[in-house]
Amino acid sequence: MATAAQIQDAYIDYVLTHNEEPKSVYVFAKNIGITEQEFYNFYSSFIAVEKAIWVDLTIEAIDKIQQQEVWATYTSREKILAFFYAYIELLKSKRSFVVYSLKKSRTHVSTPEVLHGTRTVFEAFAENIIKSGLDSGELADRRFLSKRYKDALWIQFGIILNFWINDSSTNFEKTDEAIERGVNVTFNLFQRSPLDDIIDYGKFVARNSRFKERMRF
Repeated sequence: MATAAQIQDAYIDYVLTHNEEPKSVYVFAKNIGITEQEFYNFYSSFIAVEKAIWVDLTIEAIDKIQQQEVWATYTSREKILAFFYAYIELLKSKRSFVVYSLKKSRTHVSTPEVLHGTRTVFEAFAENIIKSGLDSGELADRRFLSKRYKDALWIQFGIILNFWINDSSTNFEKTDEAIERGVNVTFNLFQRSPLDDIIDYGKFVARNSRFKERMRF
């Protein structure tokens, strides 16, 4: 009986061997010893197989870091750093497929189709971390902008992934640096800054009409 893992592994082997997806589901299924119906029991198309591979890798990385004893002690920033380090480490085992999939899927839109499911999983994960950071006061709760924090983290996801597939440094050391720099810059923007104090002061002045009436310049 066919399994999702069997189909995924066979698909990866095929595209890396031929540098293209199979010509048809029928031929692909026959070559791996399953029926066409068994394939469709799991996936509706080859692009669905690719999406599932990405989603499974993302879920695996999240599960791995959340099972660590130190996870509960991490700040929001440290949790996102831990995810990206673990994710890239996991992707190394399928680097050839990752490079193939992303380069094949490059478009002018912000998110390649193969990453649509992954984006949903990652943003749900990121939203929980952001909420925790807002509740603890680690992150600045800004009207309207706080809802966009997850979008900024998704942008970092894309930047880091693209950096890694083009990284030629030994053991991808430059990618580790890119992760640290990128996440730190992003979280510095999420945290309270002198600009927030200026904005709060302006709001205070605006609310106090008596103060405004007395001011004469």
